[in-house]
Amino acid sequence: MDLARQANWSTALLAKECGVSVRTLQRFFAKRIRTSPKVWLAEKRRRRAVELLVQGSSVKETAMLVGYKQASTFSREFKKRCGRYPTAYALET
Repeated sequence: MDLARQANWSTALLAKECGVSVRTLQRFFAKRIRTSPKVWLAEKRRRRAVELLVQGSSVKETAMLVGYKQASTFSREFKKRCGRYPTAYALET
């Protein structure tokens, strides 16, 4: 999770942090983790967002902490991945 955050949820930055090319990182993920770095990073980002919301962070604060520039973009993406908006998720958990 820390490495994903350090890479700002970016495949290219994650590859750079690991000292490998993006293609090498993609091959590693395909072989060992059986998914793409992009999907893995998105899942880590979503999990971190859920943690923050459950801990009482506002949607705007959570969006900024998980690397979104706009809370509205975060809310839309969160709903696509989780099936409900972050405000509803925070209230239900």
